[in-house]
Amino acid sequence: MTMAAHRPAGIHLLADFHGVDPALLTTSADIDALLRAGAQAAGARILHSHFHSFGEAMGVTGVLLLAESHISIHTWPEYGFAAADIFMCGDAQPQLALRVIELALKPASRVVQTIERGVAQVAIKLP
Repeated sequence: MTMAAHRPAGIHLLADFHGVDPALLTTSADIDALLRAGAQAAGARILHSHFHSFGEAMGVTGVLLLAESHISIHTWPEYGFAAADIFMCGDAQPQLALRVIELALKPASRVVQTIERGVAQVAIKLP
């Protein structure tokens, strides 16, 4: 079986979700399932996951390693806040993962930064 090469160019989304119900931010298994659903919606291939809970009613940190890069999340239920990092190259569509995560967390507000990765820039030569 041969695997197609992924282009290094991709989209990196940094999402801050504010005003999230704290109950949605405390269970590692639920956060893992949510990020998996996002990866699948984006057309990404999951390689591995690791999630850690900081204790009952406390936050979760975790990452999905993808053939196309990664999705990570850090939650602070005591502040109703979650920070997600979605980077995908190749044909994967990180915006679809973001949509799945946002629909599930139902934040009161969000801030999303979009960064293009692996795109060649014209270099300026210094004297």
